Amino acid sequence: MTASWYFDFISPYSYLQWQRVRAIGVPLAYRPVLFAALLGHHGQKGPVEIEGKRKFTYRFVQWRADRAGVPLKFPPQHPFNPLAALRLCVAAGCSDAAIEAIFNHLWREGRRGDTAESLEDVAAALGIEDTATAVSAPAVKAALRHNFDTAIASDVFGVPSIVAEGKVFWGEDATGMFEEFLDNPGLFDTEEMRRLRDLPAGARRRAVGATDA
Repeated sequence: MTASWYFDFISPYSYLQWQRVRAIGVPLAYRPVLFAALLGHHGQKGPVEIEGKRKFTYRFVQWRADRAGVPLKFPPQHPFNPLAALRLCVAAGCSDAAIEAIFNHLWREGRRGDTAESLEDVAAALGIEDTATAVSAPAVKAALRHNFDTAIASDVFGVPSIVAEGKVFWGEDATGMFEEFLDNPGLFDTEEMRRLRDLPAGARRRAVGATDA
């Protein structure tokens, strides 16, 4: 079995899942993708665009990291523009070393990564001398766009997501579900799981006001 891992460096959940997916015993295609583009395509708000959810998310992420013993320090500002980090990853070949270095810069050391200049130390460690030129290369931009197109074609709607055998495993907390699927490819072939595939929607959300609550 081969699988693809879609992630964005803006996502602390991607950072937490990285600690596990790099050790999963199947070939993984690493596909950095712009989370904001996924949200825009699907007409969604990000978790930090709702103030109450933003506060909860930050606390929850830190709690999960502390509980798992994973060092985590938020960057100076969040959300931030992750394009430079995503493109640097592509320019460096989306290798384990590149992903690890960028995640550590942002989420272990808590440093900025929203411009080519702020990532120069990471780029140099990865053998890239001219960061600005590397992240603006047309081939790099095209590769990132291809990842987005592939994500949409695979029904990916958020990050991090693992896609395998036509199934999407969304979220850091779905890592265990994917690991179980590896051990048991028939995980979704139970009678109830099969019923869920075609379960009809009973209602559709409409625009409501406070008086409708």
